[in-house]
Amino acid sequence: MKIVFENDYLEQLYTDGKAKGKKYRYPEGVVKKYKQTIDKLRVANRVEDLFPFKSLNYEKLIGDKKGLESVRVNQQYRVEFRSSVEGEEPNTVTICSIVELSNHYK
Repeated sequence: MKIVFENDYLEQLYTDGKAKGKKYRYPEGVVKKYKQTIDKLRVANRVEDLFPFKSLNYEKLIGDKKGLESVRVNQQYRVEFRSSVEGEEPNTVTICSIVELSNHYK
């Protein structure tokens, strides 16, 4: 999938391992797993390719987050994203727009 980051801090976390500002500080282990999760999204050709990865716990969100999808980073954090398909068969590209790295239990 083609990865697009909706917020600068998400891209900074992925490329630099840290983001500017106190608001976006995460434990080192979470950042490492975040990078691994984004890499798994990048390798997948389409959303359905994520289903066999049980550890990702792919799901479509409901309620106030309807329209978003998520995969787990670890037990506490998840990556929320929107997916869309562009192009005509057989040259379609799935765009994965990363919206947030969120604490699942807050």
